[in-house]
Amino acid sequence: MLKSVSDGPAVVVCNTCRYSQEASSDDEGVRGGMHLAQALRAVKASDARYAGIAVQDMACLFACAEFCAVHLRAPGKVSYVMGRFSPDDDAARAILDYAAHYAASDEGQVPYAQWPDGVKGHFITRSPPVGFVAE
Repeated sequence: MLKSVSDGPAVVVCNTCRYSQEASSDDEGVRGGMHLAQALRAVKASDARYAGIAVQDMACLFACAEFCAVHLRAPGKVSYVMGRFSPDDDAARAILDYAAHYAASDEGQVPYAQWPDGVKGHFITRSPPVGFVAE
């Protein structure tokens, strides 16, 4: 059931997420999460700033009420689940911009002034790394 992936900074995207609150897929039957995964990979490939951030996908993050969800994680850092994104390049760029700040941080906490507008209001959960709690 588990598949080994790199353990560095990563955006894990739910490839089975709904397309929007109203629709599970687009007119061709493609789920929103799959569109978001494709957008994340395309935007990542277009900008060297994102080279150190892996884009990984998996079926269902169990954030079904919050369509187009991603999990941002890195060893020893607080992790975040975000959702309610449009499955497009603008959302992908905002996620990756935030992920770049996150990857550069010591503990995964990014000052609010550095948050791209495209991630504000999209945070669902914050989880501590194994062996820690946030203060």
